[in-house]
Amino acid sequence: MKGWMGKILRVDLSDREVNVEKLNEENAELYIGARGLGSKILFDEIDPQIDPLSPENKLIFASGPLTGTLAAASGRYDVITKAPLTKTIAASNSGGYFGQMLKRTGFDVLIIEGKSDKPAYLWIENETVEIRNAEHFWGGTTSETEEGIIEETNPEAEVACIGPAGEREVLFSCIINDKSRAAGRSGVGAVMGSKNLKAIAVYGEEGIKVSNPGEFLAAVGRATDKIKENDVTKGLGLFGTAMLVNAINGIGGFPSSNHRSSIFEKADKISGETLKNTLLVRNRGCSGCTIGCGRVTEVRGGKYAGFGEGPEYEAIWAMGSECDIDDLEAISKANFMANDLGYDPISFGVTLACAMELCESGYMPEGDRDMELRFGDADALVEAARKVGYRDGVGDLLALGSLRLAERYGHKELSMSTKGQEFPAYDPRVFQGMALEYATSNRGGCHVRGYTIAMEVVGVPYKLEPLETEGKASGVKLMQDFTAAIDASGTCLFTSFAMDVKDLADELKHATGVDYDEKKLLECGERIWNLERLFNLKAGFTSDDDNLPPRMLNDPVADGPARGAVAKLSTMLGEYYSLRGWNERGIPKNRTLERLGLAEVQ
Repeated sequence: MKGWMGKILRVDLSDREVNVEKLNEENAELYIGARGLGSKILFDEIDPQIDPLSPENKLIFASGPLTGTLAAASGRYDVITKAPLTKTIAASNSGGYFGQMLKRTGFDVLIIEGKSDKPAYLWIENETVEIRNAEHFWGGTTSETEEGIIEETNPEAEVACIGPAGEREVLFSCIINDKSRAAGRSGVGAVMGSKNLKAIAVYGEEGIKVSNPGEFLAAVGRATDKIKENDVTKGLGLFGTAMLVNAINGIGGFPSSNHRSSIFEKADKISGETLKNTLLVRNRGCSGCTIGCGRVTEVRGGKYAGFGEGPEYEAIWAMGSECDIDDLEAISKANFMANDLGYDPISFGVTLACAMELCESGYMPEGDRDMELRFGDADALVEAARKVGYRDGVGDLLALGSLRLAERYGHKELSMSTKGQEFPAYDPRVFQGMALEYATSNRGGCHVRGYTIAMEVVGVPYKLEPLETEGKASGVKLMQDFTAAIDASGTCLFTSFAMDVKDLADELKHATGVDYDEKKLLECGERIWNLERLFNLKAGFTSDDDNLPPRMLNDPVADGPARGAVAKLSTMLGEYYSLRGWNERGIPKNRTLERLGLAEVQ
């Protein structure tokens, strides 16, 4: 095989057994790799009804055929499991250098099963695999753990680990590599913690071969040139993802105060431009990166002093505008803590905003919390950021996520989430494509399971007007299929601002030798999407779960350029199901499954 390494590593923590298996070449071609291949393996090997935090759940680390090659922005890998936060299938994508180093050990996929009887970490050096004691790392932060394990293994090793949040099974805890890169959403870190697995350290020296080096390099060159010349990707390098703050706020779709408003009057104080002018130390990119959107930042003094990476656009919004906080230093401090303690700042910020509204409305009794939670309170943000990582005091409630928290007090409508996962930073009343995308996402509220915002804001791959519903069903389907293929390839979603389907297909074709073209690539993405849908259906989800909170459907935007807008989900959902080849209950039809080769797994 070319592009792929051709092997799977299976580790059973319960029996402390390690086995090497041959990669199924047919599945590799049909599902590409990373998110796609990992989802296929998970679907085949677990019961979707299981408890996500039970030993029966599996944790799968998977690279793509382009991971670690010279392809544009090819440093990505996915962690696939059943999600504790949502109970859907999860595929959390991360960058940095861990994915390419895992692949260089000779394995495309690492499958972790069972549960260790005591804290452990994996050390994989080429094809040598050890299950080592991690009791002395248990309780440590992600940065402490990474540094300590590198000292014990190899100075060139890469480490993916959990922090105190994952150990304590915070439902939105994540897996951190390179100290700040995160498989960040859905709670994959809690699954790792439930298995008593603190970290995975990898070092490999195996080369990654491509099928047609000359044509591959030519395809990579064309794609790289597009990325370097594209205004959006250039902007990401200059201002990071937070360049979107003023742009989205200007359109009137930047939610604040738990989505009670869709604009934030103080947005410029937390913008990418302000970040660049005040806290930025330098840019940082992932393996094979041609964009460099990462921000190494420092708060140089005062009560929020700290050093780290970020915050990114979504984190700035969730811990800023959504909580009515305009203090960029406090937001940055909370973000540093999220990285070090190991949890998702998006779900944390939206959950905190939900808690603030519950308190403000009198629904959360004072006796249930050990601190005041008020909109606009930057000190409360930073203290809550510490508490949730350790499940200390009110942090134990916040660790449940916004849906379970709001349900606890009888007001689930105050959770700004779908399928239990908190929304990112685009108001679905204003961006109708995002409304449909959030509702139908296979892992709950998410912007990178489709990234339709690219169509509605910058016109990529074509322009759709945010407030209009026309064309949104077909646009969402296209972007969902394309982003599934991008994730599966092992490359970065941000390349799609400049690269089209043909560019990615060309890279894959010449890397693997498989005759990928635009049609075949999008069909692979569609296959992945439908397989994930089947998993969720088997887990007990129905079309009723393809929905949005009542606030988004019934409460018009009160101010700003989009005043009066509501999410018109019902206008789009039926057309979307039809385009997907699903029936009116959101179940794939037999002919759809047969066309995609999924009939046998129904």
